[in-house]
Amino acid sequence: MANRDAAPTAPAASQPVIKRQLLPRIDMADLKLAPTIAAVCLFVIVVAALLAPLIAPYDPIAMNPMERLQGASAAHPFGTDAYGRDVLSRTLYGARMSLIVGIGAALVAVLIGLPLGLFAGFFRWLDAILMRIMDGLMAIPSILLAIAIVSLAGSSLWTVLFAITIPEIPRVVRLVRSVVLSAREEPYVEAAIAVGSSLPKIMWRHLMPNTLAPLIVQATYVCASAILTEAILSFLGAGIGTETPSWGNIMSEGRLYFQLKPSLIFWPGLFLSITILSINILGDTARDVMDPKLGKKRQA
Repeated sequence: MANRDAAPTAPAASQPVIKRQLLPRIDMADLKLAPTIAAVCLFVIVVAALLAPLIAPYDPIAMNPMERLQGASAAHPFGTDAYGRDVLSRTLYGARMSLIVGIGAALVAVLIGLPLGLFAGFFRWLDAILMRIMDGLMAIPSILLAIAIVSLAGSSLWTVLFAITIPEIPRVVRLVRSVVLSAREEPYVEAAIAVGSSLPKIMWRHLMPNTLAPLIVQATYVCASAILTEAILSFLGAGIGTETPSWGNIMSEGRLYFQLKPSLIFWPGLFLSITILSINILGDTARDVMDPKLGKKRQA
């Protein structure tokens, strides 16, 4: 009779343990490749825009009807438009306008939105007033608001810059306000208030440093959005005047001859896409580097 209390026998051979990997392992070198390429592309475009008067082969507004709608050649690498103007020269000069609008909108939005966000997050009574104004501005579509401002004030560089910047300010204010609402509950801020520190000192030394990292990231997105909005306004005929080349109005003029010469839209559109994509990639990289939570997730 078999012994029921006997220990169970071990299996003859241990079965291999199969480990299932849900996601492939990503090498950090691959993640650094995209920001490097984006930085190089953006650097080349910025340098080309700054040196446009030196490297542009022709005057961007000089017309030559005898050479209109020519294809790519040694004299005109990007061809010519319907007025005989060199597309390469106009694309290089158009980069200057787009970068001026993008960088200018980002700087103005940060300079105005930062103090408003600091006061809105620190003073509860002021928060209700400022945020209702910001909500009202955000309720209006940015393109429609920009078109309305340009239509009333005229199409110039400063008008377009003002029209593009106004819708971006509420986004900066809301970002800074959210950071301040979280930081003002920290013990070091409460200690500074308890010991009687002045309001400028609390704002400058304790609250504002917490907003710098997200502000840098937000500024890159504002810059890319402003460049794209300027191109849309110029393409619709509500942006910078055609006497000043920009990527938007170059494509707007070229759309009439798109079937005959697609390159009139292809080259400025390509530069516009590369610039916006590069800025967005660098903004995402800056966010990943400055956000400690995302850094811990990458190391996990």
